Amino acid sequence: MKITEVLVRDIRFPTSYDLDGSDALNRGDYSATYVTLLTDSGLTGDGLTFTNGRGNEVCVAAVRALEHHVVGRRLSDILGNLRGFYRDLTVDNQLRWLGPEKGILHMATGALINAMWDLWAKREGKPMWKLLADLTPEQIVAAIDFTYITDVLTPEEALEMLHRQQLGKTAREAEMRRDGFPAYTTSTSWLGYPDDKVRRLCREAITQGWTAFKMKVGLNLDDNVQRAALMREEIGGERRLMMDANQCWDVGEAIRHMKELARFDPWWIEEPTSPDDVLGHATIARAVAPIGVATGEVCQNRVLFKQFLQADAISFLQVDSCRMGGVNEVLAVLLMAAKFGVPVCPHAGGVGLCEYVQHISIFDYIAVSGSLENRMCEYVDHLHEHFVDPCVVRNAHYVAPLRPGYSISIRPESLDAYEFPGGRIWRALETVA
Repeated sequence: MKITEVLVRDIRFPTSYDLDGSDALNRGDYSATYVTLLTDSGLTGDGLTFTNGRGNEVCVAAVRALEHHVVGRRLSDILGNLRGFYRDLTVDNQLRWLGPEKGILHMATGALINAMWDLWAKREGKPMWKLLADLTPEQIVAAIDFTYITDVLTPEEALEMLHRQQLGKTAREAEMRRDGFPAYTTSTSWLGYPDDKVRRLCREAITQGWTAFKMKVGLNLDDNVQRAALMREEIGGERRLMMDANQCWDVGEAIRHMKELARFDPWWIEEPTSPDDVLGHATIARAVAPIGVATGEVCQNRVLFKQFLQADAISFLQVDSCRMGGVNEVLAVLLMAAKFGVPVCPHAGGVGLCEYVQHISIFDYIAVSGSLENRMCEYVDHLHEHFVDPCVVRNAHYVAPLRPGYSISIRPESLDAYEFPGGRIWRALETVA
């Protein structure tokens, strides 16, 4: 099977009109740089990376700058050297000046690599989590680029960890098929939502069985206190409440805000400051304990995650499925988190991210961490109807997907309608404006 062409499309959904996804810094349109790998067999592989509207075209251009590393290659050759395939994309001796392994170029890399894994899973007739869980420890380690992280995790250590988790894998897989993976909801409390809408959504979520809720916080402390009081009133004291600042505070501000908000018993504060400030997160973590600190949704690579773990700066690691170099790099981060005993609670606020990360969480439990303690996967109730295999949440648990692939294929009619700027939806909005 040979990859013959890479198709890439700029797909945007007008979420800003209803303030879905709104937080302290973002009022955007959930968007995807959407990649399809065409093959001479007719089988296709899909991948995307999430953006927030303007600038998505830059990520599209980055995919086109990388596609020559993919077109013309046989899938069997890629699978025979997964680490080498990753490094072909990340160590391009000209494009490295635009990175390396960070920003737009790395996000484009993630879309391409995830599309390859989707293609492989479809060929094997397995959902992504099952493809990963069925790999031998040796195959998983062979997919990982350990460059820059051997001071905390060597291939030998990773292999030993994975072999240790072979015991009980069958039972854990059966548990996931039966019960699913625990989830929490972010959909009830976007920052731009009025209070009456937050109250209504919280009450609806409770009737649906949700037991953990995340609220957005911003720059104004009085507003944060008011919204936290509202959320606690609605969800009660027995349910978990998490807070997400989306990078809006300096270190001192984060500490001051969380000292005031501690009365509402938050389980974690997410992205309290710059996502690159490892030492700042560590300072905040010490000051606000026992409130946990969480981050990772815009963490640019495995090296930064390594430093967060080394510095004891986070209590929860929120790996993103496509911000980094796709599945290959996610595997490295899952293993480092397991070594440090830090629970992985993936980020899923954005188009397609819930579809992606359900596979990561299920695989992590079955084959890497072997634990559900303090682990939950984010859920956002937006845009799932556009996917061929949308995620399903039942009783606040992700139902393990069974359809082959990474669950990221978007329906053709949705691609056509929401392609920017010429799709039907965007033409209609331009006419209204």
